[in-house]
Amino acid sequence: MEMREMTLAAFTDALASKKAVPGGGGASALAGALGAALGSMVGELTLGKPKYAAVEEQMRALTARAKTLSEELLALAEEDAAAFLPLSRAYGIPKDDPGRAAELERCLRLAAEPPLRMVRLCCEAIGLMEGFAQMGSVLAVSDAAAGAALCRGALFGAAVNVKVNTKSMADRACAGAINDEVDRLTAEYGRRAETVYEQVCGRYS
Repeated sequence: MEMREMTLAAFTDALASKKAVPGGGGASALAGALGAALGSMVGELTLGKPKYAAVEEQMRALTARAKTLSEELLALAEEDAAAFLPLSRAYGIPKDDPGRAAELERCLRLAAEPPLRMVRLCCEAIGLMEGFAQMGSVLAVSDAAAGAALCRGALFGAAVNVKVNTKSMADRACAGAINDEVDRLTAEYGRRAETVYEQVCGRYS
């Protein structure tokens, strides 16, 4: 059964087991998908309200993109699990096999790609949360803060899943470039997510 078709109870049971997948990557993808979905909810609760007519078009665009991001992040949970399988097989190749190094390098790059895409999508979702927090209905703006918090957690969870693969890459220039991107994005968007959360919480102080 595909992970996106599992019940929440089944997914969390699988996550809590000794199975290799789902793991941190799948959990991060789910957290990001939930965060983006919360943003979409803020949009839906804002659209069509006369009080927010001035931002109707911006909110419609934000809501549509948030829904797409949520779907893309859910799909990455599957892709992350699928990328792990060839990597686990590559680690099992005997160390004296002359093709082991090349196969392991190929699989490490493949395994790093889904969480790297999660990092990028979570950053985009955090950018959307800024808009939802600024323009969304005051009745739902707390959900924009919750969405930002979830996306921030997903961002950092995905980042460490990138680095666990780049750590073992033989091509250090490639690994360094990937790590630099991840470090830059987590630093910038981690702060931006915190700002959304703090600004919304400030309304209730």
